[in-house]
Amino acid sequence: MLAKRTGRPVRCVNDRYGMYDFNLNQRYVHLKVGFQANGLITAIDDFSIADGGARGSTNFGNTMDQTYGPYFTTRCQNVKQNMEVIDSNRGKMWLSGQHNPMSWDSLMVTLYAIAEKLGKDPIDIATLNLHGPESQTDPNPVPSYEACVAAAKKMMDWQWHKSGEKKLPDGRLHGASFRYNQCPRHSGTVFSPKLELRNGEVHLNSNGAVIGNYILEANAMVAAEELGLDYKDIRMKFDHHETYRPWGGGSDGTTASSWAVKECANKLKKLILETAVEEADNPPAAGGFGGFGKKPTPNPLKGRKPEELDLQGGKIVVKADPGTGIPLSQIRANLFATYSGRPPLALWNQRGKALDTMNVATCEVAVDTDTGDVEILRFGVVADTGKIMRRTSLESQIDQVMDFSAGCQLQEEFIYDQNTGVKLSTNMFEYKKVSMLDMPRVDLDLLETRAGNACYGSNGISHSLANTHLVIMAIHNAIGKWVDPPATPDKVLKALGKV
Repeated sequence: MLAKRTGRPVRCVNDRYGMYDFNLNQRYVHLKVGFQANGLITAIDDFSIADGGARGSTNFGNTMDQTYGPYFTTRCQNVKQNMEVIDSNRGKMWLSGQHNPMSWDSLMVTLYAIAEKLGKDPIDIATLNLHGPESQTDPNPVPSYEACVAAAKKMMDWQWHKSGEKKLPDGRLHGASFRYNQCPRHSGTVFSPKLELRNGEVHLNSNGAVIGNYILEANAMVAAEELGLDYKDIRMKFDHHETYRPWGGGSDGTTASSWAVKECANKLKKLILETAVEEADNPPAAGGFGGFGKKPTPNPLKGRKPEELDLQGGKIVVKADPGTGIPLSQIRANLFATYSGRPPLALWNQRGKALDTMNVATCEVAVDTDTGDVEILRFGVVADTGKIMRRTSLESQIDQVMDFSAGCQLQEEFIYDQNTGVKLSTNMFEYKKVSMLDMPRVDLDLLETRAGNACYGSNGISHSLANTHLVIMAIHNAIGKWVDPPATPDKVLKALGKV
């Protein structure tokens, strides 16, 4: 495109081989857990050493994880956490690639290990330890979690087996794993949208495009829903002079900003209905609805009150008789409404001590014990996002995080020269990022309980499904041995005692 525009050849200097975004920190965790004979956890001692990169890096990948730790979702309140952060000077980390699941797999591996020890289904152990929706002492089940688990079991035809006990028809060992997480959202960002009715059309402008998650489109869908229009009826324009920016708090900025747009749309709706009544009761001196020079056509809204009217199908109609009304385009006035605010604070802010919307993920693998090759047969994801705002964005977010998960557990690896400490995997080719051809199958089931805090009871999915050990647990379930990620064939064979 640049070559066509400039009329000469253009070389891409920032090519894929040379590009490498250093954003993944490393952490070593030593975890001691006490539990009863039924699998109920009674004590947790978590000591970890985290790589802080260069001075000034974000705390997303280390200390912030501790405040959003997974242990708060359990009934166990006897928890000790201690972390040492080392400034390794390996690079600047603005965002840790593993900052979400926020050390979630420390607990997930623990639940799996307890299940293996006791010969029980890890789902049963996870369910036993999960506290209720109100607090850590709440004995009641979490409705969203129960719905997700039921759907996941059906999707995967879940039949738990001990490690090493199931062979596939082709001779490879079968393994399966399970994990859960909260659906995170950040409701602290204030949004300030503006909606205009101009020449009969509704406009929603934004300061700029949002890369990747299409938040403005979701905003437009909400505005259309509240104003009785179709999505295509909302006019959108990117203008750097505008104040409104629909992003914030990660991908769940979609649900939080849409909440503000919903409130703004209702303010505009009120103005439209009030104006419709005013214009009906005070028509133009001549012409009016019949055209210039003609006797005005009677306005069917004349004498009505705003509360008697509604917006439906692009028209202002009488609630009691929706067939009676006028097109929205007949409103002569140009109107606008603004709103500034945020949705109610999310339960996410309670760090897992109260629970509403949840998600679960499962994984099936096949392990060839002769070659050490691991194949992810499929991921199974059931997510309750409260209310789906824009389905393609949600599906893409989940595919993205499962791509992360497959990569960090099977391929992606930092390789250092043992004599000098120099990192050798410094670009996207040597680091072995997952390609489209490597991406495993992801089965999705999306639930809508409307239990979230944002627009229509929705919430974000963000990277809560990203994980560091879902595949590793499935490998252990297949061969009965732990393999440090990435589980490359040589590591698998070494774990099996074949190297």
